[in-house]
Amino acid sequence: MGFSLTPTPTSLLHHPNLTRRSLLFLATTTTTLSVPLAPTLSATTTTPPQPPNPTITDRIFMDFSLCPNYFLPNRTLGDNLSTLCSESTPLGRIVLGLYGNLLPLTVSNFKSMCLGSNSSASSYKNTLVHKIFPGRYFLAGRQGRPDKGEVRPTHDLARNTETVDSKAFSLMHSRPGVVSLSLSENDDDDEIKLDPGYRNVEFLITTGPGPCPDLDYKNIVFGTVLEGLDVVTAIASIPTYQPSERIRQFNDLAEFFGDERAQNARATWNRPLTTVYISDCGELKVTHPPLSPSLP
Repeated sequence: MGFSLTPTPTSLLHHPNLTRRSLLFLATTTTTLSVPLAPTLSATTTTPPQPPNPTITDRIFMDFSLCPNYFLPNRTLGDNLSTLCSESTPLGRIVLGLYGNLLPLTVSNFKSMCLGSNSSASSYKNTLVHKIFPGRYFLAGRQGRPDKGEVRPTHDLARNTETVDSKAFSLMHSRPGVVSLSLSENDDDDEIKLDPGYRNVEFLITTGPGPCPDLDYKNIVFGTVLEGLDVVTAIASIPTYQPSERIRQFNDLAEFFGDERAQNARATWNRPLTTVYISDCGELKVTHPPLSPSLP
């Protein structure tokens, strides 16, 4: 509650003992007392938004193998991974947990590619791990020719609108075993991307040992490795083609002058020197599929 402002009585103005300094002090005191007392403001703290709490709704397995015969010179036109790699060496199985409640479209398309018919090349089965970035991640699911170990999704695969939803990029590549839809690192050919029916199905798995913050907010994390991190580590340890510094400089110069061969040459960088591929994949049915997000 404040005090009301009352004017100085006229009688005081003519008081013989009042000086000009006294009148000024009186006016200042009266004005100060008339200002309403401000209510005490309670300190308000804003709670930061909570990060998404993903729940594992689906389990997918992927078996990886090494193929010693894929680059042999005597291969015929009809040969593919299934015929050339009949004597492959198994690396092991990876079990993936997917966040179906958080990213239903991304998870649904990924499951479709794991369960698709191999005869129509609409499956990850018998396709290559085409790039490995040591200490960071590996890439699989590149689109193209099935005889080259690449995938060809069906045209009825749903259009993934989550790729333009900012909420879909909320999970980070914070540790090994993160499964992510590859957007910024996607290396599908431009003519494939220009197809009206194009659906991005390329994915990456982080290999560690540390996080990959440069992938954050650019790729959609939709799952995690539940079992088989040792297989992930084995894939990450496969030697890859690394150009010399001189070749990189020539490539940069060629790109500067608009030479298209520069991009074609870079497509071979970080490719594994030993063929590693997805020899089988599918869904694991469990009694109680939802799992705690605290799993590794």
